[in-house]
Amino acid sequence: MKQALLNRFLRYVQFDTQSNSSSTSVPSSFGQLALADQLKLELIKLGFSDVALSDKGYLTAVLPATVANIPAIGFIAHLDTAPDFSGANVKPQIIEAYDGSVISLGGDEFLSPDEFPELAHYIGQTLITTDGNSLLGADDKAGIAEIITALATLKNEVGAVHGDIHLCFTPDEEIGRGTDHFDVDGFGSQWAYTVDGGAIGHLECENFNGALAVVTAQGNNCHPGTAFGVMVNAQTIAANFHAQMPVGDTPEKSRGYDGFFHLIEMNGVTEKAQLTYLIRDFDLDAFEQRKLWLTEKVEGYNQTLKQGALSVQITDSYYNMREQLIPYPHVIEIAKQAMLNVDVEPIIEPIRGATDGSRLSYMGLPCPNLFTGGHNFHGKHEFISLQSMVKATEVIIEICKLTTMRYR
Repeated sequence: MKQALLNRFLRYVQFDTQSNSSSTSVPSSFGQLALADQLKLELIKLGFSDVALSDKGYLTAVLPATVANIPAIGFIAHLDTAPDFSGANVKPQIIEAYDGSVISLGGDEFLSPDEFPELAHYIGQTLITTDGNSLLGADDKAGIAEIITALATLKNEVGAVHGDIHLCFTPDEEIGRGTDHFDVDGFGSQWAYTVDGGAIGHLECENFNGALAVVTAQGNNCHPGTAFGVMVNAQTIAANFHAQMPVGDTPEKSRGYDGFFHLIEMNGVTEKAQLTYLIRDFDLDAFEQRKLWLTEKVEGYNQTLKQGALSVQITDSYYNMREQLIPYPHVIEIAKQAMLNVDVEPIIEPIRGATDGSRLSYMGLPCPNLFTGGHNFHGKHEFISLQSMVKATEVIIEICKLTTMRYR
């Protein structure tokens, strides 16, 4: 199983599936369809049923039940990699029996235990890293490899007893569109798990409430030689506004259950400028207060302006899945017990972000998130432990078996 898992992962990361938030196509990049096409052929060859690839890039398949009257469950991973870092020309490095030292990624790039102390947990294990020129793609091609390997192993296990097991690989999760065309009713599962988490043992049942805020500054342009008393530089208005945002309420200053405002983009010219913020908080009331605070901040700032103006548009992105999972404690309990059964200690912590599962939970499909084994997603320091990947695969298999035992 381990070698098959590794081989799959190394094949999948060769596909450049970087999503593109500027694109209006679905999926947002051709590489996602290219990978989905190859996965479709692989699933058919492995003998899965109902293998289908939609025109929107959603790949689904079923491992049919071997016994009746067991709830159908599902496993979900995403095809794309992060839009803000290259996923092209991935050249994985395999470090056997890691000895705890600094890992050279090539050139002036390194993975150092001083900067990444979690490396100490993987001494003696096989690590897969980047070569320093791209991300690795474990987010979420590790999840894809683990799901396929788990279900293929279960399919070939003599006497294995399980209900219908569905899988879906989605496009554009990284740009928040992964569930836009997800057919919950057609998927056919009573509940599911995204396999999109980080370090071994992590089981994530809650996530940020998230919104996108676009603050627009309106100025007035004219020739700079005759600008006195006439020109209003929207970029200056925007810059001064951002300078008044709370400096300690940012991602780099927060952790655990802390929320934040995160300036992700700023652009403009003299006539018009925009600041784009992510708003995040686990608590729904605090989340609403953040949105209100920003709205009032814009209104108050406008009162200080003699010329020009600010406006803000806030759009909710997703909500904390915790509220939707409370009525289904067995979904979490099965996952916890599955980890314990394969000697993995469950670590239940909130996602400081979101997965497709957060939106799916609000669409009627309870869907917590399982670990893949990876670290440092979305950048050149990304790495994953092969041993952790094997454990993630074993957890998926065990979830299928425990679900059968519970309902048989």
